[in-house]
Amino acid sequence: LRDTLQERLGTFPLFQFWGPGANIKSTRWIADASMLTDELHDPTLTLIYLPHLDYCLQKFGSDVSRTSKELGEVDEVIKDLVTYYESKDANVIILSEYGIVPANKPVHINRLLRENNLLQIRIERGLELLDAGASKAFAVADHQIAHIYINDPQVKEKVRELISKLPGVALVLDEQGKKDYGIDHERAGDFVLVADTDAWFTYYFWLDDAVAPDYARCVDIHKKPGYDPVEMFMRSKGRAAYKLLRKKAGFRYVMDVVPLNATLIKGSHGSINVPEAFYPVIISGQVPTGSLMEATAVHDVIWNTLMQDEL
Repeated sequence: LRDTLQERLGTFPLFQFWGPGANIKSTRWIADASMLTDELHDPTLTLIYLPHLDYCLQKFGSDVSRTSKELGEVDEVIKDLVTYYESKDANVIILSEYGIVPANKPVHINRLLRENNLLQIRIERGLELLDAGASKAFAVADHQIAHIYINDPQVKEKVRELISKLPGVALVLDEQGKKDYGIDHERAGDFVLVADTDAWFTYYFWLDDAVAPDYARCVDIHKKPGYDPVEMFMRSKGRAAYKLLRKKAGFRYVMDVVPLNATLIKGSHGSINVPEAFYPVIISGQVPTGSLMEATAVHDVIWNTLMQDEL
């Protein structure tokens, strides 16, 4: 299938899927690949992820004047998909993976832990790297959720006290709290933090940008110890062009074009108790318009739709 899709559609436009160059091309490729796969194999269930609105809503929040172009672009793709699948008598479900809320307050948990001698770093080529194994505690952040892992049980209460007082933290879930929210997985952090609705958690651990790790200024999701939405921004087009010229000329280069300014982000997700206007949505013949449902109930909607098709 991979070879067929690439032969017909070209390789997946990875650099238009994430990073400063993200645009509608990756979403269009996914949609075209989905329809082509349906024509070739007629699957019973097709799950199609359209990432396009993820970018602009995190960059600009709910400012429609900044996101209207992207809304129009993804609307055209969805129209093509719905038209195609309805022509095949498929039952179409449109689902938001999550709702993005306005959030412009970055919260630096790892910096707090470091300032209190709980997080360790090591120096490589004059730059700082987080040393999770040597740290007494460290955070792995993802949007408005963060997991705090504690290697030294003796500091657990100190960590609890510190993070409970950190501005931007709405909830600190301990063992009982994780059970209450159904996230007491064996790999969950010793504490799980939930941000205020207008805040989000960074992975930043350095205290001086001059010694930030080289990957901090790059699109490098596999090296960073946490999610970094600032990868969607570019320090300058001129710098990016210069780096590309070095690449084409055969010189060594580092594509360090990402800024270290977390205040650029204007939207995030994962917090709870958000206004209903920012809830995710589901559009399906099985769900009454305007009704509310638990996220886990989406499974039943999909399953019942499949069973209906089998009758």
